[in-house]
Amino acid sequence: MNIKSLLLGSAAALAVVSGAQAADAIVAAEPEAVEYVRVCDAYGTGYFYIPGTETCLKIEGYIRFQVNGGRNEGADAITGEGSDWDAFTRGQVQFTAKSDTEYGPLTGVIVLQANADNASDQETILDSAYIDIAGIRAGLFYSWWDDGLSGETDSLASNATLHNSLRYQYESGDFYAGISVDELEDSISAGENPNNVGIAAGIGGKAGVFSYQLIGGYDTDTEEGAIRGMGTVAIGPGTLGLAAAWASGPNAYFEESEWTVAAEYAIQATDKLKITPGAQYFGNYGLNAAGSDFTGDDAWKVGLTVDYQITENFYAKASVQYVDPDNADEETTGYFRLQRAF
Repeated sequence: MNIKSLLLGSAAALAVVSGAQAADAIVAAEPEAVEYVRVCDAYGTGYFYIPGTETCLKIEGYIRFQVNGGRNEGADAITGEGSDWDAFTRGQVQFTAKSDTEYGPLTGVIVLQANADNASDQETILDSAYIDIAGIRAGLFYSWWDDGLSGETDSLASNATLHNSLRYQYESGDFYAGISVDELEDSISAGENPNNVGIAAGIGGKAGVFSYQLIGGYDTDTEEGAIRGMGTVAIGPGTLGLAAAWASGPNAYFEESEWTVAAEYAIQATDKLKITPGAQYFGNYGLNAAGSDFTGDDAWKVGLTVDYQITENFYAKASVQYVDPDNADEETTGYFRLQRAF
């Protein structure tokens, strides 16, 4: 074999090998499928499916900065001395989970709240946590007594309105009715331990431009009860709100006074500005030294609240209130608030 034949044979062999390698193209491994978050529009805006489940989740909350003003508002908890103003910051986040069942939507809500009066005086609390299905709600949640008029003048509930409760609420269109059994562990007590039970009932709804609510509560420990009616109606450039409450005696649901009437007019001055003047009168205001009965004195209160939407999800609120009770010092309080919702 001569040199020429050897070179031609080598070239042919290289061509065969090169052709074989070109034919066998390198194929990159396919990436694993990624499950992206899917929007869940079955329960309104803001919900998304938790990956790998059919449960829809919504995360929302707000950040609040507020400055309060009033007599000894910034007083030291031990000495009682301090200034007449105080600032605090709050962060709150709410998780709402929903899924379909044969009994209707199954809802779970957790609300976490953190408050900071200063760098060293802070607290984080469970503001609400409850399960909701087929009209039954069980857990830690606010009662109907926490509802109020839109302004800041009215005082229409006493003590805590957040309880461990079991409630059934029937809803049909714009009407609802329900009954609740409440643990009143952090309320006033006529017995040895403040771990009494309360029964509350309520009806409410809307009829055109009119909304209404009628509720009652009975404190089994003090053996006293209270009822409250509240309604609003759109009139002119705003909404008129009226409310009245009566208590048979001091109890966990209402102990501000034996009876009271309140009124406000929320004026929607512009799309972003709402101005709400309000007034309230109290009959047999306050409690005696033993806390067992009302004092027999009266009181009246007036106030003004201004709400302004600076931009989407960013709000400002200012409120000033003046109360003048019989046989006690008059007092003026107020606050300024900035809040960013998400």
